[in-house]
Amino acid sequence: MKVKGFTLIELVIAVAIVAILASAALPLNELVVQRAKEQDLRRALREIRAGLDAYKQASDDGRIVRRVGESGYPKRLEELAEGVEDARSPKREKIYFLRRIPPDPFGEPWGKRSYASPPEAPAEGADVFDVYTMAPGKGINGRPYRDW
Repeated sequence: MKVKGFTLIELVIAVAIVAILASAALPLNELVVQRAKEQDLRRALREIRAGLDAYKQASDDGRIVRRVGESGYPKRLEELAEGVEDARSPKREKIYFLRRIPPDPFGEPWGKRSYASPPEAPAEGADVFDVYTMAPGKGINGRPYRDW
């Protein structure tokens, strides 16, 4: 009488093959996760920067009250989502530039650059001219995240 089934050697070989395939897939999975975070970072930066540009345009058009010597950019990043009073509206309705400030996908706070600071040494100041991530490391493209 012949018994059907797998021998111990066959089972060990099958498990070893599955383990090798799984170990080859792990780095690929990490790359997929990193790429997704980088796409979210690009999208968030684009969204915030578009909001900053729209705020500046509204300021230049006279829809936002600006004092002499001010750049026309928001004093705080949160003003984009909180809204500002429309100077042209008889009811003093608010203008909103973003629904919400998108979070940094790497979990870091946004770095803010003032209009008065140079691009190579961004620093906070009286307004928010640009944002950047404070996340350490480099992207898949080789550029540091901070420089995106």
